[in-house]
Amino acid sequence: MTEMPLFPLGSVLFPCGRLPLQIFERRYLDLVRDCLKNDTGFGMAWIVRGQEVAQPGVGLPNLGEFGTYARIVDWDSLPNGLLGVTIEGQDIIRIHECHARADQLVVGNVEILEPAASAPILEEWDSMLDVLSSLEVHPHVLSLGLNIDRTDAWQVGRTLAQLLPVEEPLKYELLQIDEVAPFMERLDQLLNMLGGMDA
Repeated sequence: MTEMPLFPLGSVLFPCGRLPLQIFERRYLDLVRDCLKNDTGFGMAWIVRGQEVAQPGVGLPNLGEFGTYARIVDWDSLPNGLLGVTIEGQDIIRIHECHARADQLVVGNVEILEPAASAPILEEWDSMLDVLSSLEVHPHVLSLGLNIDRTDAWQVGRTLAQLLPVEEPLKYELLQIDEVAPFMERLDQLLNMLGGMDA
């Protein structure tokens, strides 16, 4: 168990996945500064219910039990004057309890789970490589600078899960699956669902 600053967000982050963030609240500007200075990361926690932006008199948002340890891989000043950072998921964490500091930064006691061992891409998952290849040419995806081991089913599957336009509760469901075969089966179901919507 370790104490870790948390960044509550309405989006789920996967290990290997990347997300761009716009930082404007003082508590998160300080968090980014400290992470860059000390070469550390923070926990991304999915908001089940509540607000991303701190509101006076409002308690902590309801956070999911599972989140992701994230590190900053890129940062820049945006045209709108805000700080833009790109974060990459590292390991899945389990959040046991959390509280807000005086500056409203949420801090949690978390357990960093054992990383998933590399798993080979099976023949029945080859179609997911094709979907990933089609997404990788999109300008938004190109801007993330993804670096994926296409022989590792976990990396392919989790990167794809990060990029798919599905609702966050479905992504959170995937985040909790710790065996590769059930993960890829559920991901395939979501891909088929999206294909049906496009038809």
